[in-house]
Amino acid sequence: MSARLLISGYFGEGNLGDDAMLLGFVHGIGKLPVDLAVLSGSPEETHRNYGLRSVPRKDMGSVQQAIENCDALVFAGGSIFQDVTSVKSVAYYSHLIKSAKKAGKKVVLLGQGIGPLTTFFGKKFAIGALNQCDAIAVRDPQSAAALRSLGIKVQARAAGDLAWLLPKPIGGEDVSSFQVGDMRTVGLAPRPFGKDKDTVQLFGSLCRVLFESKFMPVLIEMDRELDGPLLNEIEKSQGGKVPSIRRVSTVPQLQQRMSRMDSVIAMRLHAGILAAGVGVPSLMISYDPKVNAFAQVAELPAMNVQGLTSQRLFENFMTFQKARDRHIKTLERKLEELQKMAAENIRVLVEAVPGLQRSATAV
Repeated sequence: MSARLLISGYFGEGNLGDDAMLLGFVHGIGKLPVDLAVLSGSPEETHRNYGLRSVPRKDMGSVQQAIENCDALVFAGGSIFQDVTSVKSVAYYSHLIKSAKKAGKKVVLLGQGIGPLTTFFGKKFAIGALNQCDAIAVRDPQSAAALRSLGIKVQARAAGDLAWLLPKPIGGEDVSSFQVGDMRTVGLAPRPFGKDKDTVQLFGSLCRVLFESKFMPVLIEMDRELDGPLLNEIEKSQGGKVPSIRRVSTVPQLQQRMSRMDSVIAMRLHAGILAAGVGVPSLMISYDPKVNAFAQVAELPAMNVQGLTSQRLFENFMTFQKARDRHIKTLERKLEELQKMAAENIRVLVEAVPGLQRSATAV
């Protein structure tokens, strides 16, 4: 008998980082007897790209029916309990938890990044929902500390980001068009932050100085809606001459392209994680505690975006490049540890859902 799991998160919204966590979860559960359904912003796309049965996440009638039909509501990674972007995110996911508990279902949070939660209503919604969960696994110590500061009674387990459970892609794509002669490719994964003109200036100038120093910068679109316009402005600032990776449909396709890069400079958390997963080191630019947490656990350098100039970023990148071989060896050493941490999420799930406990030896 399969356990019916309804998977929630920011899936099907054009963000490859969120999709990476979903796929990591699917790979992590392996042959466990589960029947999966995913709450998705684009059910047709999620099914087409990943073969997963999906429910429109904004159709609350369909969502409620899916909750009634499941055994457990499972949140598969992400920083969804935060109110930096909007308190609406916390309100939505809190509503799902309360609906699931009202229907007598198990609620399990896996690979979670908690916070920042700074508003009265953000904290209120989060506390009311998180205290009803049956199990919580967090991906970094900062998230565990955030739960304690909120007074959450559920004891959180330390785990890792679910994207670490992704297998390396099979085969590869020809991305030689991103290279000119012997110029080494450097992936750049910016994201909107603060005043967009500052981010455009930072990455635009960086592209120019990288090219002048015999590197080929390649802009990476991790979020279709948010990053696309930003990349356009960065390209415009350099006369529209910066190569870019756009509209990638699936996570394995992005992994394949990243595997051919020399290194990555990333604001996007999962650009760093996906690159590390294929053995490519990243210099991280921190705009959020979760980026620092990743850099610390992966033993990669990180710079704070506040007040960062393109010249200082480039200088740090050149220092980073000199130590590239050492960073690659560090990633090789850390990868197994990070995957084991991520696998703890699956153990938490098995312990929390009665129908899976008999299959614990399969994990």
